[in-house]
Amino acid sequence: MSGLSEETVGKIIAAEASSGAWTDDGFLGGRLQLLQPEKGYRAGIDAVLLAASVPARHGERVLEAGAGVGVASLCLAARVTDAEIAGLELQPDLVRIARENARRNDFQTRVLFYEGDIGAPVRDLAALGLEPQSWHHVFANPPYHDAASPLPPDAGKAQAHMTLGSDLGDWVRFACVMARPKGTVSFIHRADALSQLLVALEGHVGGVEVFPLWPAAGKPASRVIVRGIRGSRAPLTIRPGLVLHGRDGRFTERAENILRHGAALLLDQPL
Repeated sequence: MSGLSEETVGKIIAAEASSGAWTDDGFLGGRLQLLQPEKGYRAGIDAVLLAASVPARHGERVLEAGAGVGVASLCLAARVTDAEIAGLELQPDLVRIARENARRNDFQTRVLFYEGDIGAPVRDLAALGLEPQSWHHVFANPPYHDAASPLPPDAGKAQAHMTLGSDLGDWVRFACVMARPKGTVSFIHRADALSQLLVALEGHVGGVEVFPLWPAAGKPASRVIVRGIRGSRAPLTIRPGLVLHGRDGRFTERAENILRHGAALLLDQPL
């Protein structure tokens, strides 16, 4: 939809939403109202937790790889009020909605979304305005799909789970190429893929922190947040992690503060 005004694009998207193509969902206790595809890949608490874990400070530059409709980037923008945030996304329809989500939440001047592939040559990324080695923090929710398993039936969901054949190493390489020296790279991923992620990170970052996300006390972690520092030689640390649900099935107080109230997720905070 290049060449159309923001107002026209907004009207087209509103018409699509009213027809049921998109849903209008609240995040951070309703602070953000974000459009998502009614079918296909839909962001959930993983995106919110990942955004909460990025240690961005005021005035820093942050880049998200595989931004989708912008949920994680916009959650981060709501918490760090003057960070400069960019998101790279392969699918044009999702880029269009991400830009609309930024506009409708009044973040369009400091959260920008670009159409592009994490596997693109560095010169192509720079041509978009995404300069390598210039970002204080790079973060991503890489594809969870196992290449040996059947792809999800929905085309959009399938592409979200496996981008042009890219593997976990591609996501790590992209993040490390884009991060500045001493910048952080952060990922959320399946707990059973932790070994693959650590192997991919080896030689690129140090000071790696592994932060398990426990569905409930006594249950195995289903997800992990992993963060490293480009150029660091510090050893790996296993953090206590976060218990998401109490015995009553509701979110724990700490999880509620992050998911509903936009609090930061501090990896070194005791369990």
